[in-house]
Amino acid sequence: MKTIKKHIQLLFLIFITFGVSLIAKAQTTLKPLAAVLAIESKGVINNSESVSYMVRLELEKLNVYTIMDKYDMAELVKKNGIDISSCYGKTCIIAAGKSLDVDKMITGSVERFGEKIVISLKVIDIKTENVERHDATEYQNLQPELQRMIAISVQKLVGVTPDETIVNVLVNYDAPISSPQTQVKLNGPRMGTSATFGDAGRVLSAPKSEGGFDMYPVNFQIGWQFEKQYISAGNFQALVEFLPMIGGLESGRFIPSFTFLNGFRMGKGGWEFAFGPNFRIITKANGFFDSENKLGGGNNKWYLEKDWNLTTPNPYTIENRLDSRGYGALSTSLFMGVGRTFKSGYLNIPVNLYFLPRKEGSILGFSFGFNIYKKPKVQ
Repeated sequence: MKTIKKHIQLLFLIFITFGVSLIAKAQTTLKPLAAVLAIESKGVINNSESVSYMVRLELEKLNVYTIMDKYDMAELVKKNGIDISSCYGKTCIIAAGKSLDVDKMITGSVERFGEKIVISLKVIDIKTENVERHDATEYQNLQPELQRMIAISVQKLVGVTPDETIVNVLVNYDAPISSPQTQVKLNGPRMGTSATFGDAGRVLSAPKSEGGFDMYPVNFQIGWQFEKQYISAGNFQALVEFLPMIGGLESGRFIPSFTFLNGFRMGKGGWEFAFGPNFRIITKANGFFDSENKLGGGNNKWYLEKDWNLTTPNPYTIENRLDSRGYGALSTSLFMGVGRTFKSGYLNIPVNLYFLPRKEGSILGFSFGFNIYKKPKVQ
């Protein structure tokens, strides 16, 4: 009985193994044999063979066709005298497909048009001599991501739905934002210079004995830009920004400022403007101007309130003014900026001029920085 049972188990295993082998062979047989002859490349990669290799690789990943090995294809192409460097037309492709004895031929092109990269792929059925499938997709000019672009086009070509997040980044970068998946965050360092005019500029450069800060009226600033795009429609984007900055380091000072902005970027040139409140921590004190030289220091000299040393009451109006001998206070003003963002792939380089109108002294500044686009997290 045991011997019979073992024989039955052995026969069962042989049957299962043989059945799986037949199924695998049938599945392999059912897949059409396809060849990627040549993908034309213009303005992206000079080597057409490299682009063809990427298309072949992405097709092999999807396992929709049995892709002819490039070495086998090279031998047959050479044997049949096919010039793949110029075989892009339909007639030549069909003739090459018949020589290679394949069911399908995949061909197409990768071309750059201004700030766009257009990938066009098609599947030609050799038996019917018709274009069976076709896809043409426009991408942002992000050449380092060419492999992902080709992956998207190949997936669309064979009817596979590509990853929506990657499509939003490479294809729908300027499409209206409809979910948190496509909100863009562009953060990076900021630096520049600012010049203070008016009475505030004079106080900054005045000696400390007179309530000044003994500083340069032109200050270097450094900080960080936090930017979030919340509307994108074609060539128009709306965004919010937060800019914490530090200035006065070249004069031995630490002057923090905080700016909240609502900005708009428009046109293909990346022109933008923004406005919003600016907050600075400054030092102010109560004092007066001795316009009649009652204290003997000179006409219109600035004194602190406590410096009045005469027995008669102080006849001057007490004012609250920028003074290094005073106390810390919060100063607010309106920030208005205009500029342009230059792009190079994922890299953005914003360059801006800004103006802060203030009663005690306006500020005019220049800033620049850079930030790199990062793919948003899927939520």
